Amino acid sequence: MSNSATARTSTTASSTNSASSPVEIVACGALAGHIREIATRRGWPVTVRPLPAALHNRPQRIAGDAKRGIAAAEASGAKTVVLAYADCGTYGALDDLATEAGVSRLPGLHCYDLYAGKAQIEQLFAEEPGTYLLTDYLIKSFDKAVIKPLGLDRHPDLWTDYFAHYRRLVWLAQQPTPELEEAATRIAHQFNLPLQRIDTGTKGLEAALEPLIEPPPRDKSNGGALRTRPDERQTTR
Repeated sequence: MSNSATARTSTTASSTNSASSPVEIVACGALAGHIREIATRRGWPVTVRPLPAALHNRPQRIAGDAKRGIAAAEASGAKTVVLAYADCGTYGALDDLATEAGVSRLPGLHCYDLYAGKAQIEQLFAEEPGTYLLTDYLIKSFDKAVIKPLGLDRHPDLWTDYFAHYRRLVWLAQQPTPELEEAATRIAHQFNLPLQRIDTGTKGLEAALEPLIEPPPRDKSNGGALRTRPDERQTTR
């Protein structure tokens, strides 16, 4: 993961070193790896500009960094810029940015919606409001993304202050491996809570990206207007 808001990683089906791409994706660092994998598999000639995933701990900074990433992508000559973020705690700031910049962003309140779907996430919290959600990325980076920023490596006595109200952990698994299973189990032991695994894969993320990277064809019988898809979701306000 890059620490720069403008670092570029080009991705195509056959090359990872193209000089420029018609589509540039300013992506949450927690999604960037899966986006690269999807783009390579689909043969999408895109450039991924990952922002630091640590911004999730400072959501008020996401829109500013994303704005700089969009500007850098446009300066590089990209024909299309995509904002690969859900709202992520910005309370509409990313929607405002997308409208201002004329770009589209991914739907949803957070990446959990992109993986499991809004309805399933709502159901999980309706069943148990004290649910702590994990993803593959969060499991891999738990110490760096959670333990150290909260100071729990220095003050483990604060654990109950942060997490006493949780009742279960749910792992939304994109690409589960024995190593991730072991790490998720260790995290559950830290919480002293049961662990539930739901295999989501990345189909939801891929489905959300597709209309942004491969827009629907223009309908020549309707004056060249874009032909909409019945299930197409709004990506900006």
